[in-house]
Amino acid sequence: MARDTSPIVKQSRREGYALHPKAHKIMAKKSGIPGQHAHGRQGKPSLYLTQLREKQKVRRIYGLLEKQFAKLMAEASRRPGLAGENLLQLLELRLDNVVYRSGLSTSRRGARQLVSHGHLMLNGRRVDIPSIRVKAGDEITVRPKSTKSAYFTHIDDVVNNTSQPPLSWLKADVKKLKIDITGLPTREESEPDINEQLIVEYYSR
Repeated sequence: MARDTSPIVKQSRREGYALHPKAHKIMAKKSGIPGQHAHGRQGKPSLYLTQLREKQKVRRIYGLLEKQFAKLMAEASRRPGLAGENLLQLLELRLDNVVYRSGLSTSRRGARQLVSHGHLMLNGRRVDIPSIRVKAGDEITVRPKSTKSAYFTHIDDVVNNTSQPPLSWLKADVKKLKIDITGLPTREESEPDINEQLIVEYYSR
């Protein structure tokens, strides 16, 4: 399964956005674009560059490859409503993002690993594809065999290190290792500091 394995802190510095909890501390000490020639870049960025960087930032926040992201954008554009909001909704409904939003992982990369290693079940069936899209009424649980692993027996420590705000469309029961999808994510509940219109404009060129 293809995935982006480049250093997450380097990606965070390039986008000027902490893509992982550990990036916050490092970015406080090292700011700006990484690379020996980065400091020589001056001038106001073009509109195209601004659109590109926003697209790259969001793509990396949710951990998608370029083709995956472009395909999702195309689907969002075909749906009724605002394409940008449709895109964010589709991103939020990915299984790996749902696991992260529930608080069962401190990062989306960690959540993706939990899914790809087959620790989770969707409506009673084992799944290992992070990009699976959930819908209202779905139930996500931890496989009985996996509940005995060190990670899930100490899940309280994980949750205590995860500060996720409550969401109207998702209900998580950490003690039962269970997630219920109760609705659809709203624009306000998506990742903050995103200008989705720039992404729509980028793909509309």
